[in-house]
Amino acid sequence: MGEKDIVKTIRKLAITKQLNFLIGSGASLPAISLMSDYSEENRNDELLQRVKEKSNIILNGEEAIQKDTDILETIQNYERFILSIIQLLNYSNSRQTPKNINIFTTNYDLFIEKAIDIQQQKNYFIFNDGSRGYFNRILDSSNYNSTASYKGLNDNYINEIPCISLIKPHGSVNWEKIEFKNSNFIKVNNFVLDNPVVVPPTGYEQQETFLNDHFHEMLRVFQLELDKPQSVLFVIGFSFQDSHIAKMIRRACLNPELMIYIFAYNTDDKEKIMGNLKNISENLNCKILIPEDFGEDIFTIKNLTDLLNIGENEDDFND
Repeated sequence: MGEKDIVKTIRKLAITKQLNFLIGSGASLPAISLMSDYSEENRNDELLQRVKEKSNIILNGEEAIQKDTDILETIQNYERFILSIIQLLNYSNSRQTPKNINIFTTNYDLFIEKAIDIQQQKNYFIFNDGSRGYFNRILDSSNYNSTASYKGLNDNYINEIPCISLIKPHGSVNWEKIEFKNSNFIKVNNFVLDNPVVVPPTGYEQQETFLNDHFHEMLRVFQLELDKPQSVLFVIGFSFQDSHIAKMIRRACLNPELMIYIFAYNTDDKEKIMGNLKNISENLNCKILIPEDFGEDIFTIKNLTDLLNIGENEDDFND
C-alpha cells in the first residue's frame, strides 16, 4: 500500500469508526524529555519533577508560557491536534458512531488539558475528564459512559454534542487523594500538587489498594473501548514499556473489528515496540507504521495532526 493509500485509509477510519488515541511521553516533546534521557537510578523521580515544573508554568499564565519556547511549541502541537479531532467529530455521522473521541494518555502533564481549554474558547464541544462536581471535582469512571445532546429552541430536533473524553491511567500532577465520610476519592485540582496521584510504568504493585484499584479501573475503561465493535486505535509517542497496556493490546488484537495503527517515532523505535509487545505479529488489524511510510525521518504528533487534518482533503471521505 502506497503513502497516499495509507493516508486515505486512516482518514476514512477516523470518521467512520469509534476513534481512540493512546498517547505517550513522546508526544510531549520538546517540553518533556523521553524516559531514556533521565538517569537510570532516579528516572521516575526526575521525570515527575520535570513534569511538575513544566505543568506549573502552564498554569501560571500566558506570559510564563511565552518565556519557555519548548512549552510554547508543545502546547501549539497539542492545540493543533485537538483542533483536528474537533474537525473529525464535526464531520462524523452520529447515526453511525457516537460523536465521542477517547484520548488515553500515560502522561502526567497538563498539556492536553491546556490545549482543550484553549480550543473550548473557540469551538463548541464537551470535555469529559471523568470528574463530577464543581468546587470539589471527583473522579468516577462511570462518568465516561455518558453523552450530551442539544435540543432546538422549539424541541424540534436533537443533535448529539461532540465530546472529547480524556482518560489518564497513570494519573496526573493535579490529582489528589482525599477521604470523605470514610471513603477514598481522587480529586481533580486546578493546581500542581507536591505529591500527586501518579504511578510509574509497571509500578502498580507499589501502590496501596485504593490507588491500585483506581488505576486498574482506568485501564478497564481502555480495555472496554478496545473490545467494542467498529473501533480504531491510533498510538503515538508510546513504546509499550508499560507491561499492563502491552498485554491489553495483545489481547485486543483478538477483536477482528478493531483496527490498531501504531506510529513509531523512527525506524529503530519499531523494533523496540515489537519487543515490548512480545514480538506481536502484524496482521490485518494491527499495523506498525514508520516515518518512511510517509516520506519522513521521524513521526511526531505534528505529523499525526497533518495526517488527520481534513482541511482541503474532504474528498478522501466522499468516495
